[in-house]
Amino acid sequence: MADGGETRRPPVVAVDGPAGAGKSTVCREVARRCGLTYLDTGALYRAIGYTALQRGIDPLDDHAMEALCQGLDIEVATAADGTTRVVVDGEDVTTHLRTPEVSLSASRVSARPPVRARLLDLQRRAAARGGVIVDGRDIGTVVLPDADLKIFLTASPEERARRRHQELAAKGDPATYEATLADVIARDAADSGRAIAPLKAAADAVTMDTSDTPFEQVVTRLCARIAAA
Repeated sequence: MADGGETRRPPVVAVDGPAGAGKSTVCREVARRCGLTYLDTGALYRAIGYTALQRGIDPLDDHAMEALCQGLDIEVATAADGTTRVVVDGEDVTTHLRTPEVSLSASRVSARPPVRARLLDLQRRAAARGGVIVDGRDIGTVVLPDADLKIFLTASPEERARRRHQELAAKGDPATYEATLADVIARDAADSGRAIAPLKAAADAVTMDTSDTPFEQVVTRLCARIAAA
């Protein structure tokens, strides 16, 4: 209970970090254990990036991207098992969102003002009631600067490329480790170098490096910080 007998609002947890740091996997499990709702903002940007690719729209053409965003119906739902399903204009596009091409497209569109304006309000409204854990690139710095707890989850480029390469190989993708590492480095440069809301840790964020830390330990540490928030 808060002072004056008021019920305390459930916490808002912001988790930022580079591609492949394990944010979505960690956040899903933390949400399950801590009774939070998980909002995968990356899925929103990937959905727009994927749609732009499919329709041949230049992500740097703000007029075209604004028209796309205004006419796009995006739904993101978290299933009981913690998985996120993304539906665009009635079509489930979830299985198409994890390719290197879509990753780079998502990074490009996420820097465009029309895209950010379309999704910023959506993300803030989703977090307004609390009890959520939200991951992305600029959640703690721009989207939810007043979050109760801010985490910057990271890992070395080599470790992130290794994980991604294993994931792609399991799906039968022939991409080499070297090509995957190049994609990771390119994505990092695009995310960190963009003029609008670049990837960086918030000044008051807790940095957690997962390069050599077992998944279970990362989840346990994060749950403990949420309990103390």
